[in-house]
Amino acid sequence: MDELRGGDTRTGEPRPSVPPWLNRTVLAFGVASLLSDAGHETATAVLPLFLVSLGGSAASLGFVEGISDALSTAAKLLAGWYSDGLRHRRPIGVVGYAATGIGMAALALARVPSQVLGVRAASWVGRGMRGPVRDAMLAEAVPATARGRAFGFHRAMDTVGAVLGPLLALLLLGRFGYRTIFLATLVPGILSIAAFASAPELGKPRRRPPLRASLADLPAPFRRFLVAVFLFGLGDFARSLLILRAVSLLGSSSSVPPERMAVAMYALHNLVHACSSYGIGVLGERVGARRVLAAGYAAYAAMALGFVAAADHPGIVVLAGLFVLAGVAMAAEEVLEATVAADLLPEGVRGTGYGALAAVNGVGDLVASSVVGALWVGVSPAAGFTYAAMTGAAGALAMLRLR
Repeated sequence: MDELRGGDTRTGEPRPSVPPWLNRTVLAFGVASLLSDAGHETATAVLPLFLVSLGGSAASLGFVEGISDALSTAAKLLAGWYSDGLRHRRPIGVVGYAATGIGMAALALARVPSQVLGVRAASWVGRGMRGPVRDAMLAEAVPATARGRAFGFHRAMDTVGAVLGPLLALLLLGRFGYRTIFLATLVPGILSIAAFASAPELGKPRRRPPLRASLADLPAPFRRFLVAVFLFGLGDFARSLLILRAVSLLGSSSSVPPERMAVAMYALHNLVHACSSYGIGVLGERVGARRVLAAGYAAYAAMALGFVAAADHPGIVVLAGLFVLAGVAMAAEEVLEATVAADLLPEGVRGTGYGALAAVNGVGDLVASSVVGALWVGVSPAAGFTYAAMTGAAGALAMLRLR
């Protein structure tokens, strides 16, 4: 930890001081993500219910989420690569936060499911643009030895917003219509833009090789890591499907309206996600990020199997436990994938690498949400969750085999 103190205790020679990991950039990004997630998770919590009210189904929801993630994939890869050649990455992130905040509020204008798809996709393109850029800036803003803590803190702040969002939706649901709830998300969306724009960035000249050359320069260990991530991602469906499944399971067994109970469980999921993110980041630093990430993938597979078993006994306590497990798995996935990537990527291709990671996740999300939704409608919900469990287990095994 000498590098954090700014001196070499062995030689006594001065060493360049490194700012503490909890610096202005980390704090600004945390606040921006908290506000942005508070907005778009408010919308996400009621989106399944809104889509059904327009005549949509579980397959429609899976298609909307999958296509949105797929279109976001190209934005992630291109924005990450393009930022590698910029002195300042921040303007791309500002545009991304703006597109996300305005896009979620624009759902209030949708009248048919196809319009929901268009608005959601536009918003998710903005979300895709900002992700790799922000992660690259975050990795460059802290010492390598503290990346787990920095990413863990950021994800915790991000998920605090994800907790506040469903709670706000729960408060507004029944008092206001879906469209009013969507419009309300514009306030935290605008504030998130200001927070991100306030983050300092030490601009430095960068060289941007062609995209193909940048991808070819990605280290072989990182490419093998992407294969494991992709295997897991093939079943990593959108969590909004959990809301729809909880509504159907609670329909005849809860004295509370199932829609409100399902949104409350989604808020619990996000609360667990927030509370466990920092601790998982620290655990990854001590035990090994790859090992803890594999355990997170395994927890996701166990959650999916739990939903298969819960089809016969949909108790509230059991369902709440599954939402808790899903929250822990998501925290491990989001914190440690970014941490492992930072350790494997040299600075010159870090934006491209994070873009590639996001793109792999985006393709996986398209396949996962579409396949799970199709199996749900065409066969049964249990078939969709069984598929997710199998891919989750495959991803965990592949991650463990990495060296």
